[in-house]
Amino acid sequence: MQENKKRLFGIDKAISRAKSRTVFLGALCMGLSSAHASEGGGGHYPNGAEGFYAGAVPPQGSYFVNYTSYYSADQFNDGKGDSLLPDFDLKVTANTFRYIHITEQEMFGANWGWHVLVPLIDVDVRVMGSEDSKSGLGDIIINPFILSWHSKNWHWATGIDFYLPTGSYDQADMANTGRNYWSAEPVAAVTYLGDSGFEASAKFMYAVNAENDDTHYKTGQEFHVDYTLAQKVGPWTLAVGGFYYKQVTDDEVNGVENDNKGQSLAVGPQVMYSGEGWSANIKWHHETQVENRPEGDSYWLKLIIPL
Repeated sequence: MQENKKRLFGIDKAISRAKSRTVFLGALCMGLSSAHASEGGGGHYPNGAEGFYAGAVPPQGSYFVNYTSYYSADQFNDGKGDSLLPDFDLKVTANTFRYIHITEQEMFGANWGWHVLVPLIDVDVRVMGSEDSKSGLGDIIINPFILSWHSKNWHWATGIDFYLPTGSYDQADMANTGRNYWSAEPVAAVTYLGDSGFEASAKFMYAVNAENDDTHYKTGQEFHVDYTLAQKVGPWTLAVGGFYYKQVTDDEVNGVENDNKGQSLAVGPQVMYSGEGWSANIKWHHETQVENRPEGDSYWLKLIIPL
């Protein structure tokens, strides 16, 4: 059991380790950070960050998006969905600033834009009587080519988010605000807006991760999708949404593969209020069907303001 725990967290100096979920987004947006299976049970993208209008990139102009999130988990599951680590508790609070600019130029018939996300993270973790905490800058996200297409009812967007290892990291610590490796994540998002106010949105992502040079741990490739089904009622939009996450290739430690693939499904209520040119939404996601990751709940507040 001790050797399995070491392998799960990809370290030699500690029996147990829990890593932060660095929260970025969405639309990234993408951009924000989080905790999951893979090294330390976590990945770069904070699952569930996007929802409403995931594929409906705004028109030409500049926009500020602020994501505030809180994640809490008191269970870390093994590959069968059972609790693995005694006395486990993880809490991550994050605020991510996103600047997005949509230019007047077109490429392939699409509007071209770019964005950058800067997360600030506070992590508290307890495992088997040991505690650790850390606050600071997370891993910054950039995307130089966001392409978006629009029709009467359908909206599409695509791009590649790059996660930069700018957050604080020390392999001797249980809590870190960065993951200490680069990631490239192709993104494809779609939104259907019906004439009656019905919305269906999904954002599909596939993360390819580099190796952590300090631990020689390479997290496997990850597929995930954020989804939302909603109905607009006046200035309010009521919805149900969440995410699905599945690690599709094995992790590697010093070039040797292990079978610690993670998965998670989350669902919960969402509400959005739209003002004149701005909007705000809140949501709660509860995780289930979790393997090789923390199992918990996430709470989000997202604000969009044109500049």
